[in-house]
Amino acid sequence: MTEEELVVLARTDKAAQEELFNKYTPLVKSVAARFFLCGGEWQDLAQEGFVGLYSAVNSFETGGASFSTYAYTCVRNAVADAVKKSLGNKNSALNNFVPIVEIGGEISPYSPEDEIIRRESRAEFLQKISKNLSSLEFKTIVMRLDGMGAGEIAAALDKSVKSVNNATARAKCKLEKLYGQTGS
Repeated sequence: MTEEELVVLARTDKAAQEELFNKYTPLVKSVAARFFLCGGEWQDLAQEGFVGLYSAVNSFETGGASFSTYAYTCVRNAVADAVKKSLGNKNSALNNFVPIVEIGGEISPYSPEDEIIRRESRAEFLQKISKNLSSLEFKTIVMRLDGMGAGEIAAALDKSVKSVNNATARAKCKLEKLYGQTGS
């Protein structure tokens, strides 16, 4: 069965759809890993990518570009649109919210004003370092700051633990040069 036949079948057959989605999962993860969603998770972007893949399956027409090219374009556009929408004024309240109660039911040790200042400082810091780090280095540092370990980062970015550790080490060197010796 050709890929085009599988796409047409996937519109009505769950097994064919599952096979197609399994085949294109690495593509979706790869595209999502290239973007950064302020206040969001990598998995949110991957979910948007799967929505784009679903759309590609339902709107693909034979006779033009290959399905893989079409799917890549749909996935990338869906992820990019999600990032653009999250940056708009409509979502500014969601992007800049201050939780009163943190996960686990514990009250935040910061006042709402302190929390806003802390988040603004983090955003300024992230913006500054993003200019000095490669995409992979930036992603690994942000994920490390969010408490993720090398194994979790490697799985999320579909990279080896070694490449994550190397990216982290390179980023640390660059940041030490940028901010001076940190002593760690």
